[in-house]
Amino acid sequence: MSEHVLGMTYEEMTVGRVVKTARRTVTETDLINFITLAGFTEPLFWDATHAASAGYTGRLLPAALVYALAEGLVLQTNMLHGTGMAFMGMCLDVKAPVYVGDTISCEVEITESRPSSKPGRGVVTSRNVVCNQRGEEVLVYTPVRLIRGRGEPAS
Repeated sequence: MSEHVLGMTYEEMTVGRVVKTARRTVTETDLINFITLAGFTEPLFWDATHAASAGYTGRLLPAALVYALAEGLVLQTNMLHGTGMAFMGMCLDVKAPVYVGDTISCEVEITESRPSSKPGRGVVTSRNVVCNQRGEEVLVYTPVRLIRGRGEPAS
């Protein structure tokens, strides 16, 4: 018999609660796959010499890739598994470059959790801080999500 994993309800996502993700090292393959898939044909990402001429010291990642990897790490915690209903928006701030070979992790702090206008659901805002292997902040984003409440059936 398999065990059913269910993420946190909005009521469990109390202000001040912190969830830390696993870490992930970014590879050259990650970079090439992402920029090819998404069409990020900017020389900054394709051409190491061009990136170096702009002052970068390695194979630079687009912030969109860093964000996507961080969201993947958040989802791997299962905190949203079966309870996340909608991504409603976010603010994103790039703090420092991320390079191929860097290892990133994300710390999620709940900053707001309230009932939505529809019963059985809540709106949760978090501050997600992505750090590299040296503990330096590289990206901070604040997603707003619609989350199931207690008693709201998950599919």
